[in-house]
Amino acid sequence: MEQEQLYTVVGGRGTMTVFEIYIKATPERIWEAITDPEMRKKYSFGVGTESEWTEGSEYRSAVPGVVEIASGENVEVDPPRRLVQTFQALWSEDVQKEGVSRVTWQIEPVGTSCRLQVTHDQLGEGANNELWGGWPMILSGLKTLLETGEQLDTPGSLMYAKAGG
Repeated sequence: MEQEQLYTVVGGRGTMTVFEIYIKATPERIWEAITDPEMRKKYSFGVGTESEWTEGSEYRSAVPGVVEIASGENVEVDPPRRLVQTFQALWSEDVQKEGVSRVTWQIEPVGTSCRLQVTHDQLGEGANNELWGGWPMILSGLKTLLETGEQLDTPGSLMYAKAGG
């Protein structure tokens, strides 16, 4: 079953993919956007992430009533600087077969802005592009929300909006 590719691949990739953006926001505000389920839904295709946000705690990400997205463990929690999580994709059998990978969120102040680096690694060689392909849309939505207060339409957000109702 062929699906329209909802993301753009720039250059090649291996077992690690790194995304870096600059956001006009404080580290605390970025941390809140990453860990607050209602804020997260606004920039992550309607996906909320529930967790206690403590080291060793579990998290679950889903569009309630539509699809389970991911689950894992918060391996390192250092607010508002660093969050390291295991990542098990759940949205299809194909991505579930890929097993567990790791996502690291690193927030670093730069003047009155911050650099947010998201590293998705421990991916298998030739891993399914769906595992990491949504990050540019998610991070663009995060930046837009924090800087303007508005939600950004992306192919991913529009796809889940249609699925949800």
